[in-house]
Amino acid sequence: MEENIRMRLDLIVKGLAMGIAEVIPGVSGGTIAFITGIYEELINTIKSIDFSLVEVLRKEGIKGFWQAINGQFLLLLGSGMVIGVVTGIFVIGYLLSNYQAPLWAFFFGLIISSSIYIGRKIDQWNAGVLLLVILGFVIAFGVTLLSPAEGTTNYLIVLLSGMITISALLLPGVSGSFILLLLGMYTIIRSQAEMALSTMAMSSLLVIGFFALGCFIGLVLFSRILSYTFKHYKNQTLAILTGFMLGSLNKIWPWRNPASWMDKNTNEIVNDVSVMSKDILLSDEIQLIKEVKVLPSDYLFFDPQITISIVSFLVGLGIVLVLSKFESEG
Repeated sequence: MEENIRMRLDLIVKGLAMGIAEVIPGVSGGTIAFITGIYEELINTIKSIDFSLVEVLRKEGIKGFWQAINGQFLLLLGSGMVIGVVTGIFVIGYLLSNYQAPLWAFFFGLIISSSIYIGRKIDQWNAGVLLLVILGFVIAFGVTLLSPAEGTTNYLIVLLSGMITISALLLPGVSGSFILLLLGMYTIIRSQAEMALSTMAMSSLLVIGFFALGCFIGLVLFSRILSYTFKHYKNQTLAILTGFMLGSLNKIWPWRNPASWMDKNTNEIVNDVSVMSKDILLSDEIQLIKEVKVLPSDYLFFDPQITISIVSFLVGLGIVLVLSKFESEG
């Protein structure tokens, strides 16, 4: 009984950590899922959701349906994620305002140790596996350097954007919101969602509907791809995911100054750092597009907090050991 309760609480805590991660720009909930040992179960659970469940529900009832979708896993993990997102909105907002460099230093250390942790799960290293690590690194690093495209409300493009964005959320080291920004769809989806909620305009409802459909299709298809690769090419999959995580470090270096950003109200791209201030940087009116990595001495708008950042980095490095202990006991 106690063991069952502990396992349930463990899942909720892992979901909470994933939810908090999704609030952090540039950090993926998939990363947390991986280092807490639930990534493959999550992918396989999502994979199980298809139209065959209608037949399961008809023949076996709600109990059979619940077991088929791994309902307890989804409920507990989802509950934790909801708590994490709500908590993260307030806690992470405070940390970004007052301890920005230490927060990023923590995630920098976390992802480094997570990459090592995942790399150790590779059973056999060879030239092919090493090349896949490099390939994953190059892809993720390249993504962090891309400039946003111009968005559109074309239904096909919106559908494809949903598929790509939700797929990115399943990959450790790849931020779905950042991918949405690169596609030029961040502001469009945001504004259309606001219009759909406030005015119930049919055009906006259709845009959000196609985006949601794309997310569903992407989730179903990509979970199957990942499930297949883990089953048949586990070492290769782990290698490329390790590269993804290492490449994403370019996005979360603790000391970064803004180079360009987008005004969410006008969709204007601004490149003049002289008009930037801490208040603007922390407001909801802009979306950062490009940042420049600097040394702590050249860090603008925020206190570099070097000592606290070093401690946070070391905590990030060490916390994976605790999370991996949960996995081994789970």
